[in-house]
Amino acid sequence: MKLGIVGLPNVGKSTLFNAITKAGAESANYPFCTIEPNVGVVAVPDERLDKLAEMYKPEKVTPTVIEFVDIAGLVRGASRGEGLGNKFLAHIREVDAIVHVVRCFEDGNITHVDETIDPIRDIETINLELIFADLESLERRMDRTRKMLKGDKKYQMELDLMEKIKANLEKGIPARNVPLKEEETEIVNQMFLLTSKPVIYAANIAEDSILKNPEEIPMVKQVMDYAQKENSEVLVISAKVEEEIAQLEPDEKKMFLEELGISESGLDRLVKRCYRLLGLISFLTAGPTEVRAWTIKQGTKAPQAAGKIHSDFERGFIRAEVVHYDTLMEAGSYHAAKEKGLVRSEGRDYVVKDGDVVLFRFNV
Repeated sequence: MKLGIVGLPNVGKSTLFNAITKAGAESANYPFCTIEPNVGVVAVPDERLDKLAEMYKPEKVTPTVIEFVDIAGLVRGASRGEGLGNKFLAHIREVDAIVHVVRCFEDGNITHVDETIDPIRDIETINLELIFADLESLERRMDRTRKMLKGDKKYQMELDLMEKIKANLEKGIPARNVPLKEEETEIVNQMFLLTSKPVIYAANIAEDSILKNPEEIPMVKQVMDYAQKENSEVLVISAKVEEEIAQLEPDEKKMFLEELGISESGLDRLVKRCYRLLGLISFLTAGPTEVRAWTIKQGTKAPQAAGKIHSDFERGFIRAEVVHYDTLMEAGSYHAAKEKGLVRSEGRDYVVKDGDVVLFRFNV
């Protein structure tokens, strides 16, 4: 999973990136300090792996990972190449989802490209640039499709669909909010439109607002209302607090969060939101060699989940021996779970669930 962190200059993008990846991207009080995208690979927090490691005593523990890309700050006119617009737009095409950082705090010491703080204006600045870029790429694609249509009528559906997307973009509606049939969704996915990417708005608040009810912070409430209209997610986060948390050892981090009255760090919450947004789950494999988490799409059947580990597993799939993590923990060991008949033998049509601990049987 690859997530692009975007936002106007000086909204807290690089501070948040540094905090969640500890990758040390330069963070400075001027626009475009992030000129090339900084990339950080983060292990997905999953306490189930720790518990399985206690049970199996494996040689290694391998979590699933997320790649975060801190993309250069955007300005008005980016779709026409203003600022670092072309770089921004090229890098954002490569991500699975967008984490759009929105500044929701006042601070006279940190400059803003538009001088005043207005989260909805900032959101719409970026959304508009993405819409302009999509309109331009659609126009080019439609020209090509019209030419192909002269020789083959099968392209009519694709052209009609592009007309539909274009009409919505011209009204300011991103592609992700256009109602589509299943076959239309497959075609749109091949267009790699920027506005078809799912979005999480990260409402960046001041340190002293961390314990407030988010709905009582006027700027955050504006972002929440905006996101609700377009079925996007909102994560309320203080990039500065996350930066402090990132410097702590695990035990210190736990104490610090307890003192703040927070149950999870921003990274933990962000990962959960991203999984939900993209329809992802994790299944687990466990043994004396390795305990590992694997990320798959919700609804994936057992052979395809096996193929995530190795193509041979999918090709020679016989069956999957499955016990849910919670059931395994209650039983105390895999052997005990098997003796109690809690380990199920599942075939090709079994849909793997989040938290399933799976042993695949295959023959190649």
